[in-house]
Amino acid sequence: MSIKLGDTAPDFTAETSLGDLNFYEYLGNSWGILFSHPADYTPVCTTELGYTSKLTVEFDKRGTKVLALSVDGVEDHQNWIRDINETQNTEVLFPIIADKGRKVSELYDFIHPNASASATVRSLLIIDPDKKVRLIITYPASTGRNFNEILRVLDALQLADSHKIATPANWENGDDVIVPPAISTEDAKNIFPKGVKEIKPYLRYTPQPNI
Repeated sequence: MSIKLGDTAPDFTAETSLGDLNFYEYLGNSWGILFSHPADYTPVCTTELGYTSKLTVEFDKRGTKVLALSVDGVEDHQNWIRDINETQNTEVLFPIIADKGRKVSELYDFIHPNASASATVRSLLIIDPDKKVRLIITYPASTGRNFNEILRVLDALQLADSHKIATPANWENGDDVIVPPAISTEDAKNIFPKGVKEIKPYLRYTPQPNI
């Protein structure tokens, strides 16, 4: 199954490091991040899960729940978490799916045969409260993810949903945002009280609305 942007994220029940879990029940009305890592006890993944754990407060601010996955078993996950906590100076509290049967991995297309016939790739999805897939990003096994970028995209998506804006290249929280083409300049002046700066009829900026 190939999942695309805008698709409904498939529901599933799985065994995790924190016990059995139903995906939709776990997310509730929150945003969600589901990400796969190639294997437990590997260096890049250790740093990734450690850094994700350190971002707990940031994800909480954004109403977002995190869920990791690999094809290793529960006991390996639990033992490896101890290593992550020790080496990364953190405490991993989010669940890690034990997908030894590869049910969830295949459901979410996390196994790419040209990269590995058995291990999951380094994929990540952002899922909104309506269970729609809003971001899909995949890295090679040798490259750790930039979780600051994940937070940036999460901010951009939530801002776009709440204020009908778009974000320009390299946008960071607090920068000016873009007025979408579907909104006329005249309407934009009413919608965005902080003002509208027109560079071209199709390129208009407004100060970022309050999040």
